[in-house]
Amino acid sequence: MTVSALIQEARPIEIISTDGIILGGHFWPRIRGTAAGTVIINSATGVLARYYHHYARFLAAHGFDVVTYDYRGIGASRPASLRGCGYRWREWGERDFEAVLAWVLARDGSSPVCVVGHSVGGALPGLAAHAPVIHRLLSIGGQFGCWRHYAPAHRSRLYLKWHVTMPALTALCGYFPGRRLGWLEDLPAGVAYEWAFRRPHVEDNYPGQEHDTILRRFDAMTGPILAVTMSDDEIATVPAIRAVLDRYRSAQRRQVLLEPADLGQETVGHFSLFHNRHATGFWLDTLLWLRDGINPWPDREVG
Repeated sequence: MTVSALIQEARPIEIISTDGIILGGHFWPRIRGTAAGTVIINSATGVLARYYHHYARFLAAHGFDVVTYDYRGIGASRPASLRGCGYRWREWGERDFEAVLAWVLARDGSSPVCVVGHSVGGALPGLAAHAPVIHRLLSIGGQFGCWRHYAPAHRSRLYLKWHVTMPALTALCGYFPGRRLGWLEDLPAGVAYEWAFRRPHVEDNYPGQEHDTILRRFDAMTGPILAVTMSDDEIATVPAIRAVLDRYRSAQRRQVLLEPADLGQETVGHFSLFHNRHATGFWLDTLLWLRDGINPWPDREVG
């Protein structure tokens, strides 16, 4: 059997969250040899897990077991109707990512667990009770989605799109019809509203004891973090990345700012780092961090 055939053998999985929601995903076994560890890939808001399958295959071909999954309300974890389902963004971390992390630990508790988090996926580990077991986090454009952190030249347009139009349509439809608009996937109302009305720091969106619980959970995450952003990313700017990293106060944190030219591209933005064209460049570089804890871009670090 060819390597190409082997890396297609992902098997569908179902993981039950702590409140009984069934999450759909895939498990990508390494091709051969001893596992370098298990990688959980956390999606961006409104992005299907299958968007990351090429990268998952790549990691499996380089010695990692890999889990991809859809958050509640998205893709393979979408209910029959999004209207009235009550799902919230915070539950993606507290319940969904937590359940996937527990599933991975139950399957192989001796192997290091790494996380690749895209966009909000880089913030969700800080909400999980099992966050202290995370061996290493690679956060790619990891941010909370606060409008104050958008690139100044694009802030007005993005504010109108995500913080005016999105909540208005959500109120009208009972969920956000993103797929119909070509604006990512449909979102549960709770997720759309949390994004639309988010304050600069995630804990500020919750009162009293909830506020303190979130800070404690972020503090419990001690695994080292490498946070990557692109200079042409209008959403995940340097301040946006820093707002997330500042919550992970107990972890060793590094932030790097890359130019598209560093990757041989004219543009990259917020999404395209998971496209196949990066397999022989950026993806190979990420192995240095996930496998060995080495920052591939030390000259690109920002304070």
